[in-house]
Amino acid sequence: MRRTQVVDALNAQSPAAELKVCGWVRTRRDSKGFSFLELNDGSCLNNIQVIVDETVPTYPVIKDVNTGASVEILGELVESPGKGQKWEIRCTELKLLGVADAETFPLQKKRHSDEFLRTIAHLRPRTNKYGAAFRIRSEAAYAIHTFYRERGFFYVHTPILTGSDCEGAGEMFRVTTLPVEGAQKPESGDFFENDFFGRESNLTVSGQLEAELLAMGLGKVYTFGPTFRAENSNTPRHAAEFWMIEPEVAFADIHDDMDLGEEMTKYVVKHVMEHCADDLNLFASFVDKELMGRLETLVKEPFARVTYTEAIDILLAAKKDWEYPVTWGCDLQTEHERYLAEEHFRKPVIVRDYPKEIKAFYMRLNEDGKTVAAMDVLVPRIGELIGGSQREERLDVLESRIREMGQNTEDYWWYLDTRRFGTVPHAGFGMGFERLLMMLTGITNIRDVIPFPRTPNNIEF
Repeated sequence: MRRTQVVDALNAQSPAAELKVCGWVRTRRDSKGFSFLELNDGSCLNNIQVIVDETVPTYPVIKDVNTGASVEILGELVESPGKGQKWEIRCTELKLLGVADAETFPLQKKRHSDEFLRTIAHLRPRTNKYGAAFRIRSEAAYAIHTFYRERGFFYVHTPILTGSDCEGAGEMFRVTTLPVEGAQKPESGDFFENDFFGRESNLTVSGQLEAELLAMGLGKVYTFGPTFRAENSNTPRHAAEFWMIEPEVAFADIHDDMDLGEEMTKYVVKHVMEHCADDLNLFASFVDKELMGRLETLVKEPFARVTYTEAIDILLAAKKDWEYPVTWGCDLQTEHERYLAEEHFRKPVIVRDYPKEIKAFYMRLNEDGKTVAAMDVLVPRIGELIGGSQREERLDVLESRIREMGQNTEDYWWYLDTRRFGTVPHAGFGMGFERLLMMLTGITNIRDVIPFPRTPNNIEF
């Protein structure tokens, strides 16, 4: 018999004389001659109640069915007389698939701290909170692909291994086949000439540069995959491995870029609100009481838009005791970003036209010679959600900017070729997927929206 998922059993339109469900036992409650099991298989937030009475031939195994055990249930789906549930299962056959020792199973029926659950990341998907978080993660990913497909974008795959540094920050993980111990620099030539690729290689920090190349032939593309930053930062907003959504659009400018970022954010949030109502309600009830109000505002109201210069004026006028002083030319910090989104505008805001000194070489230089056509989408409680720009399409200006940033134009010959042969205005951005999930759930630590987080000194699981 084919297995019925718990979510389908709970949403059934009529009783069923026979069905099979499998799952993990959340609780077992015994009464005289029968037992109640609360069963969950991960397909939804809610459990289904299973009644096993002593007439079931395999009833004696019930003594080994503890919290955490996995079982297979054959039975009848019937209307439940209890409040808060439409259906329950009257068991006709119980099979114990996997035991869980009651003394050592770490997920008992009580509240566990997030810190403790990170130490058992292999088991935390069985909890209500993390089951809900990872279902929302799945649905949000689906919404992203749907959004771009509906708009004629092509999903492209960019390299994980790279020989270039997109951001120019140098905080990259090196990939090598050279021996860890005893490696000596040759008397002449490159240290990496005997490495696998014959040159230094790293894990990518962004698929943007390659996505630009593909957009120059396909028009509209996006990449959605893992990226890596060797930034030794133990903050709730940073991880060494995370996922990025990076669209690139040919024949587009900074205003098209801002429109796309706003439209995509609204689309994904609305989709998750419609398809993950029970899971979102858990976070709205137990994690962040103001969550639904913020999400509804995000979907309904247009994002505010200001220039960097206007944003600096707003921050200076606030007369706050900032941890990081505000001056024109400073890089906006999280405290500045959150003030703009949470206190001043009280909704998402897009800031554009940043000083060229604090932005990457590929961002288009504005006519003032001081700023670039960059934009950031800032949202309440998170700060920066999206960072993007119109790309510099003028060959001479791009070469000059690469040299200004202390990088070698020869390393980017392939990138510069797209400006030599049929260059066009184009734009794109990067959205941190985990930050989107933090915004959607109210979870405040990035480690809790990634199934197996990679942070300094943590590569378990």
